Amino acid sequence: MNDFPSTVALIVRQTRYQILYFFRVPVALFFTLILPIVMLVLFNALFGDQSIEAGDGEWPIRQFYTGGLAAYTAVSATYSNLGNMVPIRRDEGILKRWRSTPLPTWAYLSGLILSSIVIAVASVILMLVMGVVLYDLSIEWVKMPAAAVTLLVGVASFAALGMALVSVIKTASSSAAMVNATILPLAFISDVFIATDDGGFLHTVASIFPLKPFVNAFQDCFNPFVDGSGFSPGRLAFVAAWGAVGLLIAIKRFTWEPSGAPSRRSRRAARSATG
Repeated sequence: MNDFPSTVALIVRQTRYQILYFFRVPVALFFTLILPIVMLVLFNALFGDQSIEAGDGEWPIRQFYTGGLAAYTAVSATYSNLGNMVPIRRDEGILKRWRSTPLPTWAYLSGLILSSIVIAVASVILMLVMGVVLYDLSIEWVKMPAAAVTLLVGVASFAALGMALVSVIKTASSSAAMVNATILPLAFISDVFIATDDGGFLHTVASIFPLKPFVNAFQDCFNPFVDGSGFSPGRLAFVAAWGAVGLLIAIKRFTWEPSGAPSRRSRRAARSATG
């Protein structure tokens, strides 16, 4: 008999399985990857000749869109993807069946979350390549370490927030509404689709939540008018703090069974009573 797979092997296999599953779900693939690309092409076709004020000069808006939509794609691949897909699997009983297998529950969840992070990183790279090839996105290699760290902090934090959202969603039918209600309004005031004025009311509201700091920190890594290495430690700490809160909520409230299903303790008590 072969030895039980190692921890790393289990996580790698689950991550690979979840990535394959993702590409077999057309709706998830469209909203996570294809839609942001369509938005990038469409916005640049409509407004690509304009510029925005950025530091000591004017930044072409086509480059502004590339950085902002790349960051939004990362959020979509983690927060939105997990928030939509996990409740569906829970209501269909898939999570419950996985839990009854010899596979450790942490290995399944690790593969689920890591797959969303891998998809997010791959999607961002694709968006940036399009920005360089089609829209003259400026790449300063001295800022690329900051871009990588910012992306990793962002996707990890939004993955945790996505699982936190899953823990409060009652049914799969409400997941899409919950996800869109919590992320789309913020996207419009977080420099993803339009640049908001610093100091304004919407700027203040957006700064309370983690999307705008993440988007701005990532955009700065590609803004030629931002000096230095591109690191934004204050913004990254703020985003990471939100992620930590999301992780605590997910650990405390996450359930494997649909809302309304009797708990394992209740089922054991019922079996004992009838027993």
